Amino acid sequence: MIKFYNTLTRKIQDFKPIKKGLVGIYSCGPTVYWNQHIGHMYCYVQWDVLVRFLKYSGYKTKWVMNITDVGHMTSDQDFGEDKMEKGAKREGLTVWQIAEKYTQQFLNSLDLLNINRPNILCRATDHIQEQIDLAKKIEKNSFAYLTKTGLVFDTSKFPGYASFAKLNLKKQVSGSRVEIDPEKKKPWDFLLWVTNQPDHIMLWDSPWGKGYPGWHIECTAMSVKYLGKRFDIHTGGKEHIPVHHTNEIAQSYGAFGKQTANYWLHNEWLTLEGEKMSKSLGNNVLITDLVSKGFNPLSLRYLILTSNYRQGINFTWKGLEASETALKNLYGKALELKNAKGKLRKAVIDKYRQSFKKAVGNDLNISQALGLTWKMLKNKELSDKEKYRLLADFDKVFGFNLKEVRAETASKQVLDLIEKREALRKGRQWQSADRIRKKIENLGWQVEDTEIGPKHKKI
Repeated sequence: MIKFYNTLTRKIQDFKPIKKGLVGIYSCGPTVYWNQHIGHMYCYVQWDVLVRFLKYSGYKTKWVMNITDVGHMTSDQDFGEDKMEKGAKREGLTVWQIAEKYTQQFLNSLDLLNINRPNILCRATDHIQEQIDLAKKIEKNSFAYLTKTGLVFDTSKFPGYASFAKLNLKKQVSGSRVEIDPEKKKPWDFLLWVTNQPDHIMLWDSPWGKGYPGWHIECTAMSVKYLGKRFDIHTGGKEHIPVHHTNEIAQSYGAFGKQTANYWLHNEWLTLEGEKMSKSLGNNVLITDLVSKGFNPLSLRYLILTSNYRQGINFTWKGLEASETALKNLYGKALELKNAKGKLRKAVIDKYRQSFKKAVGNDLNISQALGLTWKMLKNKELSDKEKYRLLADFDKVFGFNLKEVRAETASKQVLDLIEKREALRKGRQWQSADRIRKKIENLGWQVEDTEIGPKHKKI
């Protein structure tokens, strides 16, 4: 049985899909006005594991993710500058060029972390009509009203507005939002469609005048288009709970009279040395930064998988180095066991698979599954063939590409040093042999002395 912590109920619940054998997942994707750093990528690794595990458990999946390329204000609410316009001004490019540049950076980051691409990646600007149609439906159902700023959702018509995020609306302060639009009935009412902004670069015709969509409407419009009015799982960062996802739920109620997603999963953050990673603080690290420092980007994936998505993780360079070592050891085991002979007992394989599924199925406890894997590899009662079969099987969820690992070939210099060291050892010249061993290690290789002669592997 798979269990998830559902933000909607604040409980860990058994997972029951709407349609037998099929799971629909919608994930809030990036706003492509700037680079996606490793703090952003933390959640996408976790949701990739979610989808991989559902497939591992026998489900067919349909994973949809949005690309926000219009309407997301710097405040995450209705005031501030559109992030896309901000990016365009910063770099002297058009908003379309900014969107293309940073969408590609996001996709490259997905690939470096071996995150499978969602089945559907949908851009907000490709779904303007769907957003207009949804806003029209909400207006027809008397859940919206017009102000000088545009079409506004009337939260007073949705009695459960504060429930999802457990908001204390009496303590909400209107601030600059009321200064911008004093016609709002409630300071937390939000824009579905923005008008009277003639200087905004991205404008479309609508029943309410020339304008552009608010940020929140896109996710409801696109999730419903591709997954239906009721789907299984909606994911996002915890920062989405009080505003973006609260407003998505309100919109769904206004349009359809019901909730669209059954399970809402939210991740904690990856922090850097205990501090939230952000562009404004200047402490953001990109995946390509790790690569330029010589790290395998999948070392970050390993580090992320040592945490639970609801706990987050504190990123440190020492922690990344430890994860790289662990990953190299895992690669070494995969190479060592790859062509192993021996027995292959179905009952043993099935027992371990059940333990693995139980661990990950407990609200994505992937760190426990990693622990199970290392314990399995040390179990002397298992044949090497059984160990490799299980390692390859578990990696369908881990995503470390263990089956694709190839042994690196040592250079002639390293091979000559190994041969010279072996000759010194046979001549019982231990100190000289030890000096050669250190030279080999400085070149990135490790020598292991065995009964049949020296073996070497990449450090």
